[in-house]
Amino acid sequence: MNKILYLLLLIATTSISAQEINWMTMDEALAAQKEEPKKIFMDVYTTWCGPCKMLDKNTFANPDVAAFISENYYAVKFNAEGTEEINYLGNVYTNPRHDPNRKGRNSQHELAAALKLRGYPTMVFFDEQGNYIQPIVGYHTPRRLEIYVKMVSNDDYKTLTTQEKWAKYQEDFVYTWSK
Repeated sequence: MNKILYLLLLIATTSISAQEINWMTMDEALAAQKEEPKKIFMDVYTTWCGPCKMLDKNTFANPDVAAFISENYYAVKFNAEGTEEINYLGNVYTNPRHDPNRKGRNSQHELAAALKLRGYPTMVFFDEQGNYIQPIVGYHTPRRLEIYVKMVSNDDYKTLTTQEKWAKYQEDFVYTWSK
């Protein structure tokens, strides 16, 4: 009886501690902001992108990353070559040149083009009103991502107006997430 109880307890605590990011669409995140203002963290990926898949597997699955993003942001998963219709800042963005029969690379979504995204993966930050803050391009480990998600969430980016201030911020930043 004690072994069964122990196993049930182990299963229950494992599933409770396992944190996943609650991904949503951009339209869902923008609607959620109207009810409860929160910044948006957008993962921009493509289906053929190897580093994008590594980001999902190694970084977004990390419990520290998942917990922090889920608590501080609305998390958006956006396929830069997908067909999703997005209503952003009074404009409707689609991908009219998307070819469903094409394998590999496809045409770029209009929102990705409007945001001037050129490499994948790219993570894009938006403020509490949905305004564009900044992108970070490329694969990032949990530890490398930590400084960016915390800097934006704390509004520290607003004071980092020079290379010197950014260098000092990086020097003083205390990393707490595993590599």
